[in-house]
Amino acid sequence: MNPFNTDVSKAIDFFDNIDVKAKLAEITTDKKIIKNKDTVCNIISLLDLTTLEGNDTFEKVKTLCDTAKTPSDIKGVPSVAAVCVYPRFVNWTSAQLKGTGVKAATVSSYFPSGQVPLELKLAEVQYCIDHDADEIDMVISRGEFLSGNYSFVFDEIFEINKLCKSNSNTKSVHLKVILETGELKSPGNIYAASLLAIEGGADFIKTSTGKISPAATLDASYVMLCAVKEHFEKTGKKIGFKAAGGIRKTDEALEYASLVNAVCGKDWLNQDLFRIGASSLLNDLVSSISN
Repeated sequence: MNPFNTDVSKAIDFFDNIDVKAKLAEITTDKKIIKNKDTVCNIISLLDLTTLEGNDTFEKVKTLCDTAKTPSDIKGVPSVAAVCVYPRFVNWTSAQLKGTGVKAATVSSYFPSGQVPLELKLAEVQYCIDHDADEIDMVISRGEFLSGNYSFVFDEIFEINKLCKSNSNTKSVHLKVILETGELKSPGNIYAASLLAIEGGADFIKTSTGKISPAATLDASYVMLCAVKEHFEKTGKKIGFKAAGGIRKTDEALEYASLVNAVCGKDWLNQDLFRIGASSLLNDLVSSISN
């Protein structure tokens, strides 16, 4: 077991005694991101354009990559941050995106359930690394977390991150850790899981797989961002945040951007520290610029 610093019980108690909705209501209007072409284009540049369906094909993924590179013929509309796919498509995705600056991302650790032994998760992660993934979105073992086996959760994240950052790799692979906040239920659990993920080596903490309801929520995102801010204030290290699952409209995306701005500040409003995972949001963003 690798040591970690979080007193999980105290972390859970701390945030379970905070009225999250009241805190959200207190966020000042001067932190709100106003909808205009520049702000919508910035949101486009933060997107992890995603397809994670059983009927995905190489042709479908190629179409998604083409859209990711050129979302619109409107002048000034940027490419997205990444394309996120299942592992079997990651090498194909990387080839389609080569030289564009758009990252090839993949889900891993037996997304979305994570219900296999660590050795199989590590094998899948290694497969993704060997097949040119730039970024890996792993799921935590929520059952183990909810059973109080916090060391198990930490150790899995730690070992997967160690593999992503291994000196034997040709590049360091970014690790996004999916908490699946809809299954963690309480603010205290979300806060504690965020801290464990960060201490385990996450480059990003991510809300959801998008496969259960509720997926991304502002309440859960606020708690996660508080953990990100606290870590930065203690260590000086910036951890990224990714909202994913059910974000389909431009106004919703701007709400998440406004929340990031309010809690962590404008330094987080770039693709190195803030992503939105979505499949249908891009169409609404482009439409909002066109109208």
